[in-house]
Amino acid sequence: MTRNPFTPVAANVAAQPAKATEPRPSRSEAEEAVRVLLRWAGEDIAREGLRDTPKRVVKSYEEFFRGYDQDPVELLSRTFDEVEGYDEMVLLRDIEFESHCEHHMVPIIGKAHVAYLPDRRVVGISKLARVVDAYAKRLQIQERLTAQIAGAIDQVLKPRGVAVMVSSQHHCMTTRGVHKHGTQMVTSYMVGAFRDDPQLRREFQMMIGMPV
Repeated sequence: MTRNPFTPVAANVAAQPAKATEPRPSRSEAEEAVRVLLRWAGEDIAREGLRDTPKRVVKSYEEFFRGYDQDPVELLSRTFDEVEGYDEMVLLRDIEFESHCEHHMVPIIGKAHVAYLPDRRVVGISKLARVVDAYAKRLQIQERLTAQIAGAIDQVLKPRGVAVMVSSQHHCMTTRGVHKHGTQMVTSYMVGAFRDDPQLRREFQMMIGMPV
């Protein structure tokens, strides 16, 4: 269930937005790339139903991969200190997300559960959901997605512990390949007290509705 805790270096790396190694192509270049793929698939790109498809695909990619333009550290930067001594678990469960597999560029659809133990500072709960989206809206593998969410929260909030669990369906194995429908991949990443304290870990699992 648990993985190795973050070192400070790993947490810093996890929280940084991904950097492209080459300049981003222009919109017209992206649309032309879609036309090439349509021709490769055997389509007539001049037919009525496909005339605007390259534009629509590029526009949808702007939504699918908007996470590359978001900084999770900045999303978490506004915190609140007036918590009246509250130091119990803060949990946001059932955060729905849509991502894409970096190996086949097909959807990963799932839910994330995010918890932390505050150490004097808390963050607005919507920011936790936004951090999930900032990493999900990139080409991903689920293991890295889970670790990145935990790493950003650990780096910025510096809580006593962080727990992240992700459950999702990967279309790379339901719509192609082995065609195994109904399968769910589950990953978790525990930091600090959640990693060290089995009872706390069980409490987290119970609160998200997972059998313990």
